[in-house]
Amino acid sequence: MKIADRLVSIRQTIPADVTLVAVSKFHPVDALREAYDCGQRVFGESRVQELMTKQPVLPADIKWHFIGTLQTNKVKYIVPFVHLIQSIDSLKLLAAVDREAKKCGRRIRILIEVHIAEEASKHGFTPDECRELFAGDTLNAYSHIRVVGLMGMATFTDDETQVRREFHKLRSLFEELRALPSMGDDFKELSMGMSDDYPLALEEGSTMVRLGTKIFGNRMY
Repeated sequence: MKIADRLVSIRQTIPADVTLVAVSKFHPVDALREAYDCGQRVFGESRVQELMTKQPVLPADIKWHFIGTLQTNKVKYIVPFVHLIQSIDSLKLLAAVDREAKKCGRRIRILIEVHIAEEASKHGFTPDECRELFAGDTLNAYSHIRVVGLMGMATFTDDETQVRREFHKLRSLFEELRALPSMGDDFKELSMGMSDDYPLALEEGSTMVRLGTKIFGNRMY
């Protein structure tokens, strides 16, 4: 099946107000162009070097999302053009993005990554750490970032009950934080759901799904 056909099929399963992030890591530029020609404008990359290679040779109106583990010493390379960083998983990284954004004169949109999975390999703040982060004055110190929501990854398992439970936990935290008196209208994105579990994520209230294999097929390593 061609990328165009896959996109048409996927869009029929996703509400119009949900953002489809085409996860293009390990896929060639030509594959991204094919998706772009079908109207796809939001792409997700998880490796800085790969993003740096693709961004200059693809259309300027693409909205690049960084979705992988981001080292603080590499933040400076993507801050000039990135549309959204979904994987802010530490205060150290938060500070680095703010610092580099200030140098560029930009205010970067970010998602706070929350650890909801039972797998220790997953990154992110715990729910309690998130509550502490949003309840205090910590975020007010960073004038060059804009927190627009949360991101999380469920456990990689065939147990749909567990996956749904983890997504529900993230949705509940999202609603709890959004209700805080200090929270602005910008806080409205809940990024959860990938190729294997996005239907469950949508049922649990996701506003943004990250799909790679479903769009591009198997990765090109």
